[in-house]
Amino acid sequence: MEKMHLPSDFLPIFIQLGLALGFIITTMLVTHSIGPKRNSKLKDEAFECGIPAEGDARTPISVKYFLIAILFVLFDVEVIFMYPWAVNFKSLGWAGFVEMLLFMGLLLAGFYYVIRKGVLKWE
Repeated sequence: MEKMHLPSDFLPIFIQLGLALGFIITTMLVTHSIGPKRNSKLKDEAFECGIPAEGDARTPISVKYFLIAILFVLFDVEVIFMYPWAVNFKSLGWAGFVEMLLFMGLLLAGFYYVIRKGVLKWE
């Protein structure tokens, strides 16, 4: 028989969450109130490795950069699914093997599509 969870069972979790949030908020408020407040043109200027800032920081960035980053995450996440499969390879049997073949086939089909579209080609 499954044990019923009462709301009081979660009370320690909510207390810890409340204390953590309270500590964060208190720390932020105290450091903001007691910290120095000296502003000047030189202090408020952007600083990057000692090189004077030039131009606008909002220059357009190629969409290809973001597309490559998303594709990296997408194809990197496959390892998250492959590791448990590899650990339980024997216990999953032929059904697990076929399912992984299907997964890898779909993944490779997506990779083939990306290559055919020329997404990975930089000019």
